[in-house]
Formats: sequence, C-alpha cells, structure tokens
Amino acid sequence: DYIGRRDFRKILTFTIDPEDAKDFDDAISFKELNNNEYEIGIHIADVSHYVKVGSELDHEAKNRGTSVYLVDRTIPMLPEALSNDLCSLLPHKDRLTMSAVFIIDKNAQVKKEWFGRTVIHSQKRFTYEEAEESIKKVSAPFHKELSILNNLAKLFTAERFRNGAI
Repeated sequence: DYIGRRDFRKILTFTIDPEDAKDFDDAISFKELNNNEYEIGIHIADVSHYVKVGSELDHEAKNRGTSVYLVDRTIPMLPEALSNDLCSLLPHKDRLTMSAVFIIDKNAQVKKEWFGRTVIHSQKRFTYEEAEESIKKVSAPFHKELSILNNLAKLFTAERFRNGAI
C-alpha cells in the first residue's frame, strides 16, 4: 500500500483536535530546513484508498453525506473500523494520507509546493489546550515547532486580511 507514496514516517507529525475527538482525519508535519525555511505538510486521511468508487461503501457514504454529531453520540459516514481506526491518524501508527506540502520561509512566503499520496506516522496527539500550552511553555513537548507554526499562521492571517479577508 505504500508503493508510489511519499514517505513522511520519519518527519515530525502530529494532530491537534478537541479533547473529545474520536477520529483524527488531519495532521500536520514539520521539518526545519536550511536558510530559515520549513517543510510543512498538511495531511488528510486517504479514505479513497479504502472506499472504491461505485462500491456499496461508496453508495452508503454518498447517501449519508457526512458524519452526524449529536450531543450524546456520533453517527459516522463510514463504518467505525474506517472512521475511528484505518482512516484515523492515530499516534504511533502508519497511516495513508493525501497531502499538501509546502516549503515556506520565516516570512511565510511559499517557495515550493507539492501535492500527492503519502504515508505518515503521527508522533503526538495534541488537544487544542495542550497545543496552546506547548506554545506558551518553553519546556513543553514540541514548543519550538508549534511556536514556529503559530507565528507562520499569524503571518498568513495578517496577509489574508491585508488582501481583503473579512
């Protein structure tokens, strides 16, 4: 299943989701390069690897349209074996993903981009609160990486507003 996929398993990768999240469908990878540049990957679970076009699973997923989140339960679009396991980017497990990868400099200028099929291995599952704490506390896990990502996000946001975003 890994043939033809770019391998990110040795690159720092983690998820950031709410405390009560049960499936983790997106992750971010971070690698510091030379010349104040960073390789940042945005990885989405590759559901298409498991749900083939025209299959019964595909028809059922189309009928459902999306997962439904109720106060006391979730009705997943896909069977739990997929949504909460194989297509969930759980920490410490290899997972198939579709990715957008960018080389970005310290001023949030995109230098290169790449899109394609990948395999990742998430090292950490952060809650929003843990990620925020890690940004604020120098001794916290992945403080440096999360701080750099947070600063880049602020630069991207400022640029969007300068370009007319509401």
